[in-house]
Amino acid sequence: MVEERVYTVEGMTCEHCVEAVTSEVSSLATVTHVDVELASGGRVRVVSGEPLDDDAVRSAVRAAGYEVVS
Repeated sequence: MVEERVYTVEGMTCEHCVEAVTSEVSSLATVTHVDVELASGGRVRVVSGEPLDDDAVRSAVRAAGYEVVS
């Protein structure tokens, strides 16, 4: 089973932001792919081989210094 979700992250403005969020979210055990798009308003697509834990994703984004807004 593959699960994919898209989150909107507030406050990202540069490539460093993309790298920070990608690194933190990718470190979650079940996450297999992370795609961060600044041009689309801070959309973060997360793919997992198991059910995604929204709270864990939100915590990882927060650890990178940003907030999930939707």
